[in-house]
Amino acid sequence: MRWIFLALALAARAAAAETISGAVAVVIDGDTLTVVDDAKKQHRIRLAGIDAPQARQPYGVRSARSLAQLCLKKEAKVEWKEKQRGLLVGQVTCADKDVNAEQVRRGMAWVSSRQTGPGSALYELEAYARLQKVGLWAAEKPVPPWEWGNTGKGAN
Repeated sequence: MRWIFLALALAARAAAAETISGAVAVVIDGDTLTVVDDAKKQHRIRLAGIDAPQARQPYGVRSARSLAQLCLKKEAKVEWKEKQRGLLVGQVTCADKDVNAEQVRRGMAWVSSRQTGPGSALYELEAYARLQKVGLWAAEKPVPPWEWGNTGKGAN
C-alpha cells in the first residue's frame, strides 16, 4: 500500500511545473526566446500552446518583433513542465503579461491544438483575432507553420 502513495507522490511531483526567472536576452522568433537566470545560465524557451509563423513565412518577422516588444530585455517568469528538442516548453510572463496568450490575441501565433486542450481561453483569443482580422489573420489565407514546410514555400 505504501508503494501506491509513493508512486502517486512521485507522479504529482513530475506533473508540477518548474519555474525559471531571469532576463530575456534573445528573441529567436515569435514563440521562442532565451532567458538568462541569476546564475548566468541560458535557457531556451518555447512558448507552450502556440505556434508562430516561421522566420521566412509571412508575418514571421512581425511575430518575432511582437514577442521582442513584450519581453526583450525584460524580466521573465517561465513555468515549464516538459522539454522538446532541447527547449523548455512553458508559460511565459513578462511585465505581468501572459505572453503566450498575448501573441495569440495580437494575431501573431496560432493556437497549437496538439498542445492545448479543448476549452482553453487561447481558442477564444484566436477566434477574436480572426474575426477582427488582426495580425496574420489580415491575410486572405494564412498558412500555419506546420503546413508551411510541407508546401515547399519554407524549403531552403
